[in-house]
Amino acid sequence: MGASGALHCGAVTRLGAGRVCACAGATAPSSVVMLGTTEMTNQEEAEMQISELDLLSSMFPYEEEFAVTDQLALAELKHYAENESAEVPSSKVQFVLNVEFSMACALPFKYPAVLPEITVRSSLLSRSQQIHLNSDLKRYLMQNCSGEPCILSARQWVKDYAAAYIDKELSSSSVTTAGAIQAEITTFTRLWIYSHHIYNKQKRKNIIDWAKELSLSGFCMPGKPGVVCVEGLQSNCEEFWSRVRRLTWKRILIRHREDVSLEGGGRAEIQNQRKFSTLEEKCFDAHGARGNHMDLGQLYHFLEEKGCADIFQMYFGVEGH
Repeated sequence: MGASGALHCGAVTRLGAGRVCACAGATAPSSVVMLGTTEMTNQEEAEMQISELDLLSSMFPYEEEFAVTDQLALAELKHYAENESAEVPSSKVQFVLNVEFSMACALPFKYPAVLPEITVRSSLLSRSQQIHLNSDLKRYLMQNCSGEPCILSARQWVKDYAAAYIDKELSSSSVTTAGAIQAEITTFTRLWIYSHHIYNKQKRKNIIDWAKELSLSGFCMPGKPGVVCVEGLQSNCEEFWSRVRRLTWKRILIRHREDVSLEGGGRAEIQNQRKFSTLEEKCFDAHGARGNHMDLGQLYHFLEEKGCADIFQMYFGVEGH
């Protein structure tokens, strides 16, 4: 679509080393002002990401509008920005920004020097419409926002143009029956949830019961730390997370998320994606004064058997053995 418009990319202005100003009403042609020609350092790029996230949080204070889905990744990013000797963050900051459509966003470590990863989703979009829309959004960002904070620009573009992708395909398929316009797309999701600890018996029962109710498989490892994995239809996983996060926790977050698009979304396709047959509680040689620490070596071997060994490092920062 010819949707380049006159949007200016973002609202985060770099004033100098270590100084970043977030301006919601930025109108300059470019929102990143470089003093001199020196490229940004990794720390400065991290500061730019944090400033843009702070701006989004202030503009969209409600969780249904804006929500960071990986708080641990955000904490790592902030630590890295404040400490030059800190290790490079192991995960991308991921968040969801909702307009009329849902924008799932991930910020690569070098953003804004590289483009963000943005996927626009809506139940109103067919598979081909969604692909077309996301392709045009990426092209718009490449042409107008390369090297600059651009989440707000992407949001405005989606707000202005996304609805037209639905109308355009409907109008071009007038000779096709309504039921055969496009096959629906189903998303299979796997959530890896981290909790500071899981002791409470009622919470543990809720996790098992809710997973069964929502046809989710996976496992729950109680103790300190607590690990929960659930997999199944995206809507059911999100409902499970919505219930779990409302309970009282010292700390709980989605450590990693996997989404797989299944055209047709039949039962056989969904079952083929599962790594677990049901959801059960797993204890691995509990030890410690309160019997609340699990043998993480056994957890690693369990994950390895399920083809999920790489998750261990995401949780604990070290390779398993």
